This record gives sequence, structure tokens and C-alpha cells, in this order.
Amino acid sequence: MSKPVEVIIAGAGSRGAGYSEFALNFPERMKVVGVADPREYYREKLASACGVPKENVFNDWREMADRERFADAVIVSTQDAMHEEPAVQFATKKYDILLEKPMAPTEKACRNIVKAVKENGNMFGVCHVLRYTQPTRAIKRFIKEGKIGDVVSVTRVEPVGYWHQAHSFVRGNWRNEAESSFMLLAKSCHDLDWIRHIMDKPCKKVSSFGSLKHFRKEEQPAGAADRCLECGIESSCAYSAKKIYMGFLSKGYKGWPLDVIAEDVSEESVMKALKDGPYGRCVYACDNDVVDNQVVNMEFEGGRTASFQMMAFTKAADRRTQIFGTHGEIITNGPIVTINDFMTDQTTEIDTNTSEMSVMGGHGGGDYGIMDSFISAVSEQNASHILSGPDETLESHLMVFAAERARLNDSVEKIVL
Repeated sequence: MSKPVEVIIAGAGSRGAGYSEFALNFPERMKVVGVADPREYYREKLASACGVPKENVFNDWREMADRERFADAVIVSTQDAMHEEPAVQFATKKYDILLEKPMAPTEKACRNIVKAVKENGNMFGVCHVLRYTQPTRAIKRFIKEGKIGDVVSVTRVEPVGYWHQAHSFVRGNWRNEAESSFMLLAKSCHDLDWIRHIMDKPCKKVSSFGSLKHFRKEEQPAGAADRCLECGIESSCAYSAKKIYMGFLSKGYKGWPLDVIAEDVSEESVMKALKDGPYGRCVYACDNDVVDNQVVNMEFEGGRTASFQMMAFTKAADRRTQIFGTHGEIITNGPIVTINDFMTDQTTEIDTNTSEMSVMGGHGGGDYGIMDSFISAVSEQNASHILSGPDETLESHLMVFAAERARLNDSVEKIVL
């Protein structure tokens, strides 16, 4: 490689900052040369870490897009509802684009993004990082080798975690559909995309059921206050903001989710955030409206089927998956992949942990995997490195939109590409 790929970051929040770490770990492959974010603390923190020149630090991504193209690629990691406009504008400026998932909160916006990148010939990937994990790569290889025969069905569970649901989807940025997107798109488009990736066949139709069961005013216990620090029964609440956030801090942990609620993480700053900010609200007194449980049933070409369950009420854990084949089955839970062979009645267990898991190890190494693949694609101008390009991503997003229509309309929805 003659020189590192030069990248600009539109959105310096958790995901944008996380992806920029690739440049810090592999400076010979990637260099961050620009950043835009309306929040001074986060843009300056990223700019300082990556050595971004002052003239390339912007309050708004539009200022960055208005400049003559000054990098090879852009990472668009703005809020969900703010993906379409920057993706389309950077596409017209001929930047190669890595777009945080979900692609956009509406089907029309997704189609507009795909149209723009195809017309402009950009390298384009969406951060469906679950495609890029070592367990996924192993599973795809085992299926291709015929180790379980033909895939008949897949069942997958995403245990969101009770405190993660409270943090992100009750108190946090993804709590309200009008401000972000519906739950299945915001949290679980990863999973429907992953199922489509494993099936390797088009999805024909879907049904879905789900609700906001618990995090509602009607469920608020008697005597509870609308803010945790003012609540007389806070110490007996599983979702107490004080219990959750001070619990992390007491263990010496200062990363996510603490760095989301407070800029300079300390006991004082966290308590101030809980006193005055949105993360100190009672989970039964927020403006959240996204579901806390949902199931999706899918039928794929050739009569194959799949089921998916998103569940808030769990201890946060790895996704659990079972793949049923005509000659065997594959079971996964985190990095461990288990194969049961029906012919020999033998069970083989593979640990897919690798050294890559310690470098950008988020999402089971998927964060490293997507960046490794995207930077390779841009450097070589070879889209085959990208597993989550425009057509694949549009198809799996259409599955998600159809599933949500099915939930709302009590219907079975066909997938129309």
C-alpha cells in the first residue's frame, strides 16, 4: 500500500469515534483527515486523538461536504434520521462511503441512497458488522462445505439486556420513533440482515408481533418519582439509573455507556447527568414509544424459514442462534460455534476467538472486520471486499420495513424489491 486511505468522519459520537480507532491501530492503512459534529467536546476529542488539522474540523457535515473533495472516503455516523442527506451529498462528491446502520429510517430514503451510490460509482458499505465477525465467517464456510446439508431453518434471539434497553431505547437517543426509527430497524436490522446473509436466498414474506409491554406510565410502581434521584423507592428498582450508571463507575469502567451520558466521566459528572439530564429519568416516565419485545417470522425462497426474537428482558449477552440443516445443525453463542453431525452423531466445538478480537473487538470483532474490509476495498478499488454493499443492504432493510408493517397491520407482508 503506497499511502494510507484518507477518511473524514461525519458524526463523532460513539460509532464514529469507534471506527476512527482503526486509524490509530493501523496508521499505515488509514488516516483521519477531517471530522464534523455539532458537539464541540466530541469533535475536538476525535480531532485531537487523530491529529486532524484545525481547518478540517467542522461544526456541521454540510461544511465538510461543501469543500472540494479532500479525502478518499467518508464514514457517515450521524443519527439514524440524518443519514440520507449526507450519504447522497458525499456520493455526488465521489467519496467512497461507509454508512452506519440503519441505512435510513424510510424505504424511500434507503432507495435514494442506493440510487445515488450506483449512479456515482462509489465504493459503498453499510455497517452490518455481524456479517464480518469470525463466527459468521466460520458458519458461512461450514455451510458452503456442506457440513449440515441444506439449510432448512434458522432461529435467532437477540437478548438486548434490561439495562441496555433502559439506556438506549427508553431514556436514550433511540427511544422515540419520530426522533430516530422503530426498534426493529434501530437495533435489529443487524439480525435480519445476518439471517439473509446465512440463508443466501431471497426472503419472500414476513409476519411479526411485538409491543411496548413494560416501559409505560401504567407500569410505574406506586410511590415512584419521575426522576431516579428524587425517588423514594429507587433502591428497589431494577432499572434505577443510579444503580446502573454508578454500578459501572464503581467497577472502574468509564467507557460506553458512561461516556454517552457525561463528557468527562467522574462520580460528580455522572451524578449531575442523572440529576439534570435525560438518563436520570424514571423508565416509566419517558417519552419512549419503541417496542421492548418483538418476534419476526420469515419465509425464504425454496420453503426455508427463519424466526427472530428481540427481547429487552434479559441479562445482556451474546446473540443465540441455531441453524437447522438436513444433515446437521449449527449452534452459536458468542465466539463458540458447535456443529452436530447427524451422520456420525459427533459434536464438534470451535472457538473462533482470534487476536483480532482484542483490536476494535466490539460486536465480536465485527467492528474490526468492517473497517478492515472497507479500507481494503477503497485502497484497491475492489468492492468484493465489502459483504454489505448497496443491493444486499437494501434487500435486508426491505425485510425490516415489511416486518414492521406486518406488526402494525396484523398482516403477512411480501418483500417487493
